[in-house]
Order: sequence, then C-alpha cells, then structure tokens
Amino acid sequence: METEAEAEAEAGSPGLAGHKRKMALQRCETCSGEEAKYRCPRCMKYSCSLACVKKHKTALSCNGIREKSAFVSINEFNELNLLSDYRFLEDVGRMADGAARDVSLHRPTTNKFVNYLRNRARKHNIHLKTLPIGFTKRRENTTMFSKKEQKFYWHLKLIFPECHAEYTVKRVPDDKILGEILKPYLDPEESDPVIWQRLKIYTMSPQSDVQILMKIENRQHNSVSYDELDTSKSLLDNLKDKVIIEYPTLLVVLKKHKNDTEVLSQGANESTEDLDSDSSSLSSEEEGEIRDSS
Repeated sequence: METEAEAEAEAGSPGLAGHKRKMALQRCETCSGEEAKYRCPRCMKYSCSLACVKKHKTALSCNGIREKSAFVSINEFNELNLLSDYRFLEDVGRMADGAARDVSLHRPTTNKFVNYLRNRARKHNIHLKTLPIGFTKRRENTTMFSKKEQKFYWHLKLIFPECHAEYTVKRVPDDKILGEILKPYLDPEESDPVIWQRLKIYTMSPQSDVQILMKIENRQHNSVSYDELDTSKSLLDNLKDKVIIEYPTLLVVLKKHKNDTEVLSQGANESTEDLDSDSSSLSSEEEGEIRDSS
C-alpha cells in the first residue's frame, strides 16, 4: 500500500519533475505557513512536514493510502498514476497465482473430518452446518471432537456490542459451564486488566443485567431473533436443538441496552424438519452454499 513518503519518493523519478515543481508552489493546507513538500495520496491535501501530515490525518480521519479504484480523469493522469496502476495489477496477479497454488482450495468438499463432526453433533441434538472451503468462518474454525473423551472442543466467538469488542476462544470443552467460560471477561477479579478496561461497562454492571444471546438461524421470515442462553448450564446443554453455522457466536448484551432485540424462548424455534427443509433462508451473515448435516 502506498504512503505519502512512497508517493513523494516516486516524484523524483524521470518525468515527474514538473509535478514536484507544481507542488512547491502550493502552501501547506494544515498550517498555511510553509511551502508544501508532501501531498496525501488519498485526500490530495498538501502538507509541509510530518507534524502537519499527522494533523491532517487526525482532522480528516484519513489513512494516507491512495484509493486504487478512485477515478482519475485523462487530463490528470500522469506517470505516478500509471506506475501505481501497474503495481496494483501486479499485486492482483500475485494473489491470483497464490490462490491457484493453494491446495486447500482444491480439496474435495466432502471432507471426512467435517462429515464426522456433523454426525457427532447430530447425536448430541445439535444441527451443525458447514460452509464451503474458502469462507472465512470455515477457515478459522478450530472445533474438534475428542473420540477418547467423547466430547466437543468448540471454537467460540464472543461479541460485546456495547464496547464494539470481539474475542475468540478456542478448544472450549462442551461440558464447561457457560458462566465459567465468560468469567475471564465479566468477572472483575479474574479478567485481564486490558480486557477489564475495555469491557468496563460489563464488569461494572450486576451479573443479573448481563444476558447471553445466540442468533436463531434458518428463520422463516426476515426478522433477526435470538435465543437466551443459561449461564448456569453447560455449553453442550445450551447448544442442544439449535442450528450452528460452523461454530457458536455468542452475543453478550446488557438488558437495559438491548433496545429492540427480539429474544425468543427455547420453544419458539422452528422444528428440525422446518430448519432442514429451507436452506435458502439461512443466516445472511455468511452468504453462499450451506452444507447440511444430512
């Protein structure tokens, strides 16, 4: 990705001397006191120093990276734009070549391990569905089933919307109590100081005000609804009779801040037959083919 320093270093290449002279006639648009030495590749603002570059980034929330797909008229198109487009095409070529060489993308979709995982989940009354190879959730999923212990070790994602925070917990045993899983995040005495500070609104709230929700998949209508989980029960008991796409994603909310979130009771879910008969209405969170457990 191109930064101001890289863009201006290129300005010294042959054919760009006119561009450099033109910039020297401009004043810094941040302090208005010095001649411009830099020009932001993204917002095209002139700056005279590193301090002014940082100030303009803060004031305009600019990241300083040129928008490679931005329109440039033929009158403004110069050698710098040409070089940047050439590098962009090279990057695309490298990515395409890397994808073609990635063995994991060419494996058969009927993976024995995935089928085994789905079958074991079905025996625990969990309706596990998996995405095709290549999807983000499919790649990052670390869920496994231990034959020796006869239990799942789940990949979990915890979302704290009040703090815009997400945490991933790997290899969580299915017999672990949900409240114990959340202790490192909600208990002021057990949580990491950094996590405690970020989730302060949760740790400072009474435990009775914290609600654990999981999105109901395969809804027959467009509304988004959630099941409330019981923190006194094990993860396995909480996941029974529910549809899971790859791995459980738990939403940790405060009752006083949950707004219009629709929470349904356990019995409000559609039947298993309804869930399996309408694969087209699966979660919009991940688009694409959803592989059923059948």
